[in-house]
Amino acid sequence: MCGICGWVDFERDLRGARETAQAMTDTMACRGPDDQGLWLAPHAAIGHRRLAIIDLAGGRQPMVAADEGREPAVLTYSGEVYNFLELRSELSARGHRFRTHSDTEVLLRAYLEWGQDVAEHLNGMFAFAVWDARTEELLLVRDRMGIKPLYFYPTPHGVLFGSEPKAILANPLARRVLDAEGLCELLAFVKTPEHGIFQGMYEVRPGQIVQVNRDGIRKRRYWQLESYEHPDDVDSTVKNVRGLLDDIMSRQLISDVPLCTLLSGGLDSSMVTALAAKDLREQGLGTVRSFAVDFVGYAENFHPDLTRSTPDTPYVHALAEHVGADHTDIVLDSAELMDPAVRAEVLRARDLPMGIGDMDSSLYLLFKAIRGHSTVALSGESADEVFGGYRWFHDREAVESDTFPWLAGGFDDHTGAERLLKDDLARRIDLERYRAERYRQALDEVPRLPGETGHERRMREVSYLHLTRFVQILLDRKDRMSMRVGLEVRVPFCDHRLVEYVFNAPWAHKTYDGREKSLLRGASADLLPESILRRVKSPYPATQDPSYDQVLREHAGALLRDGDSPAAQLIDWDKVRAIVDGPVGLSGASPIRAALERFLQLDTWLREYRVELAV
Repeated sequence: MCGICGWVDFERDLRGARETAQAMTDTMACRGPDDQGLWLAPHAAIGHRRLAIIDLAGGRQPMVAADEGREPAVLTYSGEVYNFLELRSELSARGHRFRTHSDTEVLLRAYLEWGQDVAEHLNGMFAFAVWDARTEELLLVRDRMGIKPLYFYPTPHGVLFGSEPKAILANPLARRVLDAEGLCELLAFVKTPEHGIFQGMYEVRPGQIVQVNRDGIRKRRYWQLESYEHPDDVDSTVKNVRGLLDDIMSRQLISDVPLCTLLSGGLDSSMVTALAAKDLREQGLGTVRSFAVDFVGYAENFHPDLTRSTPDTPYVHALAEHVGADHTDIVLDSAELMDPAVRAEVLRARDLPMGIGDMDSSLYLLFKAIRGHSTVALSGESADEVFGGYRWFHDREAVESDTFPWLAGGFDDHTGAERLLKDDLARRIDLERYRAERYRQALDEVPRLPGETGHERRMREVSYLHLTRFVQILLDRKDRMSMRVGLEVRVPFCDHRLVEYVFNAPWAHKTYDGREKSLLRGASADLLPESILRRVKSPYPATQDPSYDQVLREHAGALLRDGDSPAAQLIDWDKVRAIVDGPVGLSGASPIRAALERFLQLDTWLREYRVELAV
């Protein structure tokens, strides 16, 4: 999977900046624990930390193309190209010769063959940078769905870049400033494409190429969602979805290291696990290994809430037995979830106080436990965005609201932090205005289908909002928590071919059986037990242990008593005190609990990252 970073400066000889370039590279050690590399040239410093997945001996980076004594290009790359074997054959036929069996070398040779058009040939999850020594030009490229992260920070004479903000912040040229717009982005629970939170920092947008040369910085979209008429009836659509998933899974099971699945007992992860079990069995590669997260006493003492009607464990075990998986439950208690060291790791993984409390801590601990057994895990992430699985897709009030659907109809579980802001600051930044502007910006992008009206037109908009805004929140979370422990997580439902096909299927097809995710349910009917096919969507679990809530309040109370928090510039202490002194035992879906979680994160972030406030 790996971590990448670099520095381009057209007015400075960076061969003398090894120490700073190495410091940037070192911040990516968690993403790449197996190897490291640093390449220096007069105007470019390229760093890499490697998590070895394919061709363990031959895939070292940064990788330099050496042709007839020249070094025309240097690549630093994170991710997986799932069609690299086909590309290798095509490039060999075009005269390219390979020294390794890695997908990295295939990507480098593909760039030499197709230049900026290389991304259009790739199927996979990737973020990479190519320094072309022939033109002294840098290309930053990100995969179509934004599975792999990539940030950049323009400087007076070039650019800094990295897989995560921490790599950029390790360079003294990068300032750590949070302005009013950055604060809004932190709190809004909407993901604005290209916004990097820190003032002057940006993300490469999914499906985008950023070109850096002496003339400046230019951006180009090589992929975006498009609308077209869907020619297939329901039965054919279900068949085609299954065919795509069969092909996707066969590609994503390729690995030279141990592989497993993440299993929650829901339709998405169960489908991934069942397909993996089927493919591995047919290839004679044994049984699939699966892992699930659970909490001490969770199933026995479970209480339904707005979004979770059932605990996961019974369904997890039913699926594991059904497909013959080698399954392990990772059972956590509240002491582990509230461990200050764990919470600090979660914040450092994200670089930003945008976490969702115990759901981040438990995911980090789950991945840490899995890493002791596997290096690659397959996830059901993004199926809800692709197939329309969330409850608000099917809630009339949420769908018809003039905002992002996940913020309407009582579903705004993770936006509670704004209620703690000082009143004058809240009026000044006007978070509702910010959300409204971002919503209009997103709607303006939606590719319309001529003649499409009414509910079908609106559900195309809702799907687009999820596939370009909401899914990024979850993909970022999964990437940061997994890569903090050096675990590669693959997301089969983000294959762009599947996304394009289902996006253009009519909403009536997606709900043909009167349920959520009808197409996925139909495509998996022969693989899954009836209990899972009938199960209602249940999000990732949050602890319901009252002692967790109590410890959360104790930590917040300690900050109030300390009186020396940098968050005091933003947060109204009386509002925090009212929560701390209020009733104990709030569920994981409570915005009050979310507010306390964000308050604690914000305080730690401002301290540790030495953030300058300009709000």
